[in-house]
Amino acid sequence: MNEQYYDGLLNIKTIGEQKGFSASFHYHRYEPTPYQALERLLAQYELRSTDRLIDFGCGKGRLNFFINHVCRASVVGIEMNETFYQQALKNKIRYLKKHGDQIERIHFQCCLAEEYLIEPSDNRFYFFNPFSVQIFMKVIHNILQSVEENPRDVELILYYASDDYRYFLDNQTIFELKDEIILPHLYEHNPYEKFLIYRLAY
Repeated sequence: MNEQYYDGLLNIKTIGEQKGFSASFHYHRYEPTPYQALERLLAQYELRSTDRLIDFGCGKGRLNFFINHVCRASVVGIEMNETFYQQALKNKIRYLKKHGDQIERIHFQCCLAEEYLIEPSDNRFYFFNPFSVQIFMKVIHNILQSVEENPRDVELILYYASDDYRYFLDNQTIFELKDEIILPHLYEHNPYEKFLIYRLAY
C-alpha cells in the first residue's frame, strides 16, 4: 500500500517533508513515519483501545490517525511548529468526517515536548528521533516523575532511534529493551530502520 492510499483512506493530508530546518539544533526536521513501517509495527506490537499514546513531534498527525483507526487507542500529538499543528487540526476535522465517534480520543497540543504535562492516563510514548538527546532526557524525566506519582505500565516506542537515545535509556534509566521490530528490505541497508520497544522495569 502506498502513502496516497492511506492518506485517502484516513481522509487526511500528511505527505511531504518539512521545508527548511528548525531554528534550534535541538529540534529536528519533520518527517512522517512511513505507512509501511506503521503497518509492520502494528502487526507485531499490540496497542489496545485502553492505551493512550503520546506522539512527540507529531507533525501533521499521521501516526495519530493511523493508530486510532487501526487500534482505536487514544492518541495525543505534541507539536511545537504552529504550521504543522494547524495542519494536524485540519486533518482532525477531515478524519472525523469519517470517524466522528472518535472525537474524544484524538487530541493535539502546540507546545515544546518538555513542557507537555504528562497525564496519569498516558502510558505509551512514541519518538521518531524528533529532538536532541538533551530534550529527550527531559521528556523521559517527566514521564518517570509522572509514573512515580501514578504508578502504571509504561512503554516507549522508538523509530530510527539515535545512538544517544539508546545509550541514555540503557545506562541511565530503569527502562529495559523489550523488543526490536525490524523493517524487512530496509534494515539490511540501514540498521536504524527498526522500532525499539522499551518497557519500564520496576
